[in-house]
Amino acid sequence: MELRDIEIFLVLAEELHFGRAAQRLHVSQARVSQAIKKQERRIGAELFARTSRTVRLTEVGRQFRDDLQPVYAGLHESLQRAQLAAHGITAQLRVSPMPFNVADLHPYWKAFRARHPQWGLKIRQAGLADPFGQLRSGATDVMIVWLPVEEPDLTVGPTLCTDPRVLAVAADHRLTSRNSVSVELLADFQHGTAHGLPDYWEDSYLPFYTPRGRTIERLTSAASDDSDELISHVGMGDVINLFPSHVTRHWGMSHIRFLPMTDMPALTFALVWRTEAENDLIRALADTVRDLGVFHF
Repeated sequence: MELRDIEIFLVLAEELHFGRAAQRLHVSQARVSQAIKKQERRIGAELFARTSRTVRLTEVGRQFRDDLQPVYAGLHESLQRAQLAAHGITAQLRVSPMPFNVADLHPYWKAFRARHPQWGLKIRQAGLADPFGQLRSGATDVMIVWLPVEEPDLTVGPTLCTDPRVLAVAADHRLTSRNSVSVELLADFQHGTAHGLPDYWEDSYLPFYTPRGRTIERLTSAASDDSDELISHVGMGDVINLFPSHVTRHWGMSHIRFLPMTDMPALTFALVWRTEAENDLIRALADTVRDLGVFHF
């Protein structure tokens, strides 16, 4: 089996959606279907149970996924190490920012690379769902997330940036008649949220209750785990959603309006890593951030 076909299977096993898997892999949906059918013919059993509305792993598919994941991870890491070594790079640090507009953070990346040319730096946008699980699984080395982070196995490093909040609404939403929005008004509308967020951490981003004790309703869906899908649902008027203000430069959309929040503190974003995984690369990035100081959006 070709390495690319293994990757296609594992991505589909994670996404359980042919369209999203194809988009993530930068291939056509037909290519994904072709690869899966080829694997099923070779194995002699279905790997996915498909209906017009759902895709799920069969028992054989789950076993195949569990067996392949460590094998693929080992092969992928070996290939990466060989490629890096060929360019004189002895190790690589993987950083996953939660801020959407990662271009604003380029000074930190450039400074790190200038100081440590022997090390690679890979920047990949963090997923919204179960963010700390990405650190614990080893999928990434360092994350940039909003504070507070109160996880006993994680270390909170230096602050990179602070950013006020804005509320994203559809262009024809009735809130667009206002110049700004207060927290109390948020209880009148439904908001998007992601899966697997610790309660205290989610509450620091979007409170569960207004100052007067009214519940702020959430809608948890697959779309809420993907920032591009989430902003699309905002544009359709399904939900409203709080964001850091830097998204106004990241998302320039005529069908979205961003309204300042008058009574919410700015978000503070900091480096966070798994304490047991701390190494020279992580310490070097933390030193670089401390030396450059905090960026204010």
